[in-house]
Amino acid sequence: MESSEEEEDFPFIESITPQSEIDSLYQSHTEKGIRKVCCELIDLKDAVENLCGNMQTKYLAFLRISEEVVEMEHELIELRKHISAQRILVQDLMTGVCRELEEYNSANGDIGDSQQDFQVDELQSSLPSGTDIRKALFLENIDLLLAEHKVEEAIEALEAEEKNCPELKGPGDTSSMEASYRSEFLKRKSMLEDQLNEITEQPSVGILELKKALSSLIKLGKGPSAHQQLLKSYGSRLQKSIEVFLPSCPLYPKTFPATLSRLMFSIISVTTKESGSIFGDNPVYTNRLVQWAEWEIEYLVRLVKNNAPSSETVFALGAASNCVQASLTYCSMLESQGLKLSKLLLVLLRPYIEEVLELNFRRARREVLDVAEMDESSLLSPPSMSPLSAFATSSDSVLVDSGMKFMGIVEDILSQLTPMAVLHFGANVLTRISQLFDKYMDMLFKSLPGPSDDDNLTELKEVIQFRAETDSEQLALLGLAFTILDELLPLAVMKVWSLKNDSKELESDRTVPNACITPELKEWKRNLQHSFDKLRDHFCRQYVLSFIYSREGKTRLNALIYLSGEGEDLYWDPDPLPSLPFQALFAKLQQLAIVAGDVLLGRDKIQKILLARLTETVVMWLSEEQEFWDVFEDESVPLKPLGLQQLILDMHFTVEIACFAGYPSRHVHQIASAIIARAIRTFSARGIDPQSALPEDEWFVETAKTAINKLLLGTSGSDASEIDEDHSILHDEIVSDSDDTTSSLSSVESVESFASASMGELDSPVYSTDPEG
Repeated sequence: MESSEEEEDFPFIESITPQSEIDSLYQSHTEKGIRKVCCELIDLKDAVENLCGNMQTKYLAFLRISEEVVEMEHELIELRKHISAQRILVQDLMTGVCRELEEYNSANGDIGDSQQDFQVDELQSSLPSGTDIRKALFLENIDLLLAEHKVEEAIEALEAEEKNCPELKGPGDTSSMEASYRSEFLKRKSMLEDQLNEITEQPSVGILELKKALSSLIKLGKGPSAHQQLLKSYGSRLQKSIEVFLPSCPLYPKTFPATLSRLMFSIISVTTKESGSIFGDNPVYTNRLVQWAEWEIEYLVRLVKNNAPSSETVFALGAASNCVQASLTYCSMLESQGLKLSKLLLVLLRPYIEEVLELNFRRARREVLDVAEMDESSLLSPPSMSPLSAFATSSDSVLVDSGMKFMGIVEDILSQLTPMAVLHFGANVLTRISQLFDKYMDMLFKSLPGPSDDDNLTELKEVIQFRAETDSEQLALLGLAFTILDELLPLAVMKVWSLKNDSKELESDRTVPNACITPELKEWKRNLQHSFDKLRDHFCRQYVLSFIYSREGKTRLNALIYLSGEGEDLYWDPDPLPSLPFQALFAKLQQLAIVAGDVLLGRDKIQKILLARLTETVVMWLSEEQEFWDVFEDESVPLKPLGLQQLILDMHFTVEIACFAGYPSRHVHQIASAIIARAIRTFSARGIDPQSALPEDEWFVETAKTAINKLLLGTSGSDASEIDEDHSILHDEIVSDSDDTTSSLSSVESVESFASASMGELDSPVYSTDPEG
């Protein structure tokens, strides 16, 4: 029973192949394969050994043949010497025979003089003259010197012969014999020139040997050829150095242009020095040298382009920047040698640098706007160490991450720039940074609530990765944008721009003027400010519109509040206060200031800028809202002096809010003054005399200050039952968690958070001071 149960538990046990069968099956194939590979390796080894043996045999044969050639050359030289000696002996023998015949004839008298003279003349005419013998010996000597590669001795002999025979320097009117000799002379001279050119073209020729060969060519009257050989020789040296270095360029993607520049300009410098020492300051040779240097610089730029990384990477920007730095530094050094190549270099590099900058900032725009791919590798520093971490909300950190990513990308680009790159291409970089910042502000702009939120909510959610719904989130967004604008971006830029001062000393007057960098930075800062202002104004506009208009679209701040007031004169009111919408505005700004004090802690500047702009937006809306003014201009609507007094008090109250809160704005004061002037003209046109209806301006100022004190300290004494239903709804929407009286707009604690100003500051308001100033 047990065995049957085991068989049931393991029904396929018999189908398992034993290990011994597996070994026997596969081991045979493995052994065959190994044996085959071993045989092939042995055959390959034998072939390599045979090849090495053949190479060694052929190399030894080559050495033996080379030695035989050298010996044969020596034998030929000795043979030429022997032939020359025999020729001299024959000529001496013939000369001696002629002299013996003359002596014999003179001893035997005049017998047969005519016949013997004819024979002697015929014999002498067949013999060469002394001049011909000397020329023949000279040519043989030159041939011998050329064969022995004694260049200097050959040149001295040629120079000496030209001095002895002036006709060799020019064709002139010469006989056939002299023309033939001149042709042979020039032929030897050309052979010497070819020999010198061969020396200069040898890859292993040394500097001293090269200079000797070039000097010899100059002595032969071949100065242009010698200069061409100089440039060709150093050009080939440069080419070999570059060919050796190029394979290692991918290993050093950012620094290889500096090495290429060093190789290039060191050769140009050496060539310039050698050209000056050998050829002097001849303009012809100097122009050729400059032209050659320009060709080499064009070659350098092509090498950098062809071997640089992809143009949209920061490595390409670093490579281009290092190329500018190294090349311009070397160019400034060459100026002491008379070579001015900086302008040409900048002309050649500018298209490439601009291409790299364009592609890098395109990549930066994609990365900045792609919030979905936010990762830790894109952040420059840990979030807790960044100044932007103060704006992180408890629910979401996408906003802070986006700001850190933006700064990380910008700083990564800026870190690639060198002083020379900043000096010559800094304006381009600043423009592109401001454009990138503008794109980032547009992204934040879409994160703020707008008039189309309810209509296209679904569509916006697909595009926008994060939304700023509450006041604290919106203030955090603005604070982050302002911190980038006012602190982080200027700090990052100035850290790089300060390095350019070192390079200014190397630049001459023909380069970019030093004074233009400050206007560039100022213009850049203005562009950044303009981008931020669009974001700030959008926030202020939406915030004010949400205050002015109810959810049903009705206007809370309308002209009716200046038509329905009780009483005839506000001056005699024992407790004059601003109208309820402006009291609510005071509470709204107070509440926002409390939130801003928490969210924007320690950043008083942006707090004052936002509160001042909000106040400006309110009075600007009132000034431009034509429906508001149409009510006053309607002849069928009765007007009272009380309405004019209330409107003027509201404007003074608005100005005093800004002064009390510590952000007095000249713009607010100007708009409020314009509204007051327009109201006086409108009411005057309707028959109300402002002289009799309005108290002094000081009364409105003091009443506005007193109203602020009452609202802050809760001493107004007005009761909520006096507030109509619409204004009660307005008050409840704006001031949450408040009591049912207008005195609950604030508390003593809110005084400290709303403004640090003391009560004494209310006595001396400053209307004409701009918060930005």
